[in-house]
Amino acid sequence: MPKISIILPTYNVEPYIERALQSCINQTFKDIEIIVVDDCGNDKSIEIAKEYAKKDNRVKIVYNEKNLGTFASRNIGVFNSNADYIMFLDPDDYLELNACEAGFDLLTEDKDLIVFYYKIELEDGNMINISIGDENLNLDLKQFLFFIVTHLNFTIFNPIFNKIYKKDLYLNSLKMYFKNYKRISMAEDVLANCLYLANTKNICLTNQALYCYAFNPCSITREKKDTQRIKNSVDDLIYVEKEIATFSQGLNKDYFYFFQLVICNLNIHKIDLIYKYLTKNFLKKLMLKIKRKMVKIKMKKYIKLAKNILKEKNVSSSL
Repeated sequence: MPKISIILPTYNVEPYIERALQSCINQTFKDIEIIVVDDCGNDKSIEIAKEYAKKDNRVKIVYNEKNLGTFASRNIGVFNSNADYIMFLDPDDYLELNACEAGFDLLTEDKDLIVFYYKIELEDGNMINISIGDENLNLDLKQFLFFIVTHLNFTIFNPIFNKIYKKDLYLNSLKMYFKNYKRISMAEDVLANCLYLANTKNICLTNQALYCYAFNPCSITREKKDTQRIKNSVDDLIYVEKEIATFSQGLNKDYFYFFQLVICNLNIHKIDLIYKYLTKNFLKKLMLKIKRKMVKIKMKKYIKLAKNILKEKNVSSSL
């Protein structure tokens, strides 16, 4: 049985998927499986994947009956995986060749989550490193939340691609979404991470940059000229906000304020999309500016409350 399953939700990524698959196949850690989930695109992405599957039996292809979107496709990949640990790769990105080895070396039975840094490849080929610290940290959940709140850097928390998860814990945390494959194409990473984190105890944050988020001019986060797509993104953000707000009501205050910060962060993104792309009315734009300022004020309040609560637990001094 493989030790790590790498899941690639695949839809119209023909120019990039070969690079992604090569970065998986050539991993220095060989005990892996590579699950390509066919989300019913109309290009040759899956034909390319099939050729790789013929040459390497670690490559497996799962076929959706219809287009379901990234969130559902990832979850279908998890359901069909065979390893105890899972990680995700968007097929227009790629992994560093030591990603699985470096991640697996940090895994111990008590670790529920490995979080690593990553690189962003710009259109001109230059790289930006997304990192905060310069050492590996073994943290419990409260320490991890304090770390994120203190740095106020959701670029580490939000993505699903810079993490290694326990498969069973992922399935249990997101079980409601395996009964009904909900289509979400914006902030689906945040929803998955919030649900998973609520069931997490021990986390390892490593200073290694193991993933490369590559420039793709056609990705959903960059196609801003399509008004309907932007409206769909706004609807997704509203849905995710509500889902996080609902489940976080049952959490104690140690964690509640952190999830309120996450909701505020999503709210700002939603306001920015509406302001920039969906309205030209001066008064509506003015109201959006006011709303954004109010959210920022609320964020400052939650940051203070979260820090105070975590400090009461002596979390800050233990980092």
